Amino acid sequence: MNWRKLRTFVLTVLVLCLIPAMRYNQIDVPLLHYFAGSREVDPLSLHLAGEFVENNLGTQQDADGSVTVRMIAQQYLFVPHCILVPAGVPIHLRITSADAVHALAVNGTGYNVKVLPGTIRETQLQFSTPGEYKTMCREFCGAGHYAMRSEVKVVPRDQFPALQPGERGNCAAE
Repeated sequence: MNWRKLRTFVLTVLVLCLIPAMRYNQIDVPLLHYFAGSREVDPLSLHLAGEFVENNLGTQQDADGSVTVRMIAQQYLFVPHCILVPAGVPIHLRITSADAVHALAVNGTGYNVKVLPGTIRETQLQFSTPGEYKTMCREFCGAGHYAMRSEVKVVPRDQFPALQPGERGNCAAE
């Protein structure tokens, strides 16, 4: 058998296998979330009614001690701009986009959440040490993309303000 032909065949097969593997997290996972259908919102009326109205954004303390954070990504900012969370506590992030594909990346961690307009993306986060974590959009979303940044402030659990049911927290409440 001709080794050159075999080598070419094996390399071709490897490349053809790597292309779908690389695109899976970038394209297929967000599309699967989109077509799941159970977590959809109208991007045109996000701020008017439902889960993502302005007074419902930010940090919410759950009955089990965990925290839920709701955010909106829109050109060219994240709302709320600064999130306050306790260290060592599970965080349920619920984020949606009002206008374009965005990706919230938290510096110094492996967290990177891609969100499509009209979908709600849910993920679990947890910060073990207090500190200030800068965030940015890692998906090109237009001319102001470079300025799309926000912050996550992680405070020790005993310094996290107690939130009443229905009350939302952010860095301004600190």
